[in-house]
Amino acid sequence: MGILSRFSEIMKSNINALLDRAEDPEKMADQMLRNTREQFAEVKAQTASVMADAAKANRDAADCQADIARYQKAAENALISRNEGDAKKLIAQKQKLEEKYKALQQAADLANANADKMRQMYDKLASDIETLEARKDAIKAKTAAAKAQQSINRLVSGLPDTNSSLEAFDRMDARATKQLDAAMAEAQLNETSSSEDLAEKYSGSGSDVSVDSELEEMKKKLGL
Repeated sequence: MGILSRFSEIMKSNINALLDRAEDPEKMADQMLRNTREQFAEVKAQTASVMADAAKANRDAADCQADIARYQKAAENALISRNEGDAKKLIAQKQKLEEKYKALQQAADLANANADKMRQMYDKLASDIETLEARKDAIKAKTAAAKAQQSINRLVSGLPDTNSSLEAFDRMDARATKQLDAAMAEAQLNETSSSEDLAEKYSGSGSDVSVDSELEEMKKKLGL
């Protein structure tokens, strides 16, 4: 009956509260699950025995009660037959059985109470095992997710700063654009210079032709 002495402890235990306070919930869940399964196996084995004891105690009390009724009827029949001596003997025996019945009924009540407690513990531990298994799976899933997130965080922290890379690219692009603009401007200047040189060249040539023409006209006029 050792397990019955832990009835209050088992019934009051709050596995969820214990897990919530644990520093390592996953490890605590594993340990609690092992302990609860051990208790459940013990309760399961003793529950059948206690329930069998209760059933026997109830039968003994019922049999005694039936004997009391039988002696009661026999004593009444003896009186009807005007045999008080036999009636007294039967009544005396009935009274002994009534005392016995009190003890048997007390034993049956206790056995029934114990059987009820065992059943409550059985149901409580069965429920606790289901809860622990569910919490254990949930805790493991959360732990795995947390580890995965930590790995991602470490990976991300090791990557170069995207903003810095973009800023560097912008600076390089600006320098390239500036160099291109400078080259284009120089090309335009060179083109303008060449055009002016050509214009001057050909403008000068036209001036010489005009002078020669006027010179010939003067010669003709003078008859030279």
